[in-house]
Amino acid sequence: LAKLSRCTFELKRKEMDMEELETIVITFDDDTEEEMVVLETTKLGGIQYYLVSPAADFENEEEEGECFILKEIINEFDDEYGTYGFVEDEDELNCVFPIFEELLEESDTEVEF
Repeated sequence: LAKLSRCTFELKRKEMDMEELETIVITFDDDTEEEMVVLETTKLGGIQYYLVSPAADFENEEEEGECFILKEIINEFDDEYGTYGFVEDEDELNCVFPIFEELLEESDTEVEF
């Protein structure tokens, strides 16, 4: 996976308990790792998408932070661990982002493009 792309969103969270949130650890090509908090998930066209934010944003109790959309890439050779890629295609982002906006309307999280 490439290093984080700059297709980001502003995240304004009102109140979230870090212990209640699911996390994903992303390992990049240079073997660095980044823990991501899963804010929401959805499935579109048979592909699982995740709205995530760096865990460091939550640990620092920042009111705003970045978030990214990941998609699960099926790997027939490794069924134990998922493989994830950052959604960078603008058309794909435009299809998935409104779904996450709708899903988050009922939560304590506000995401702005």
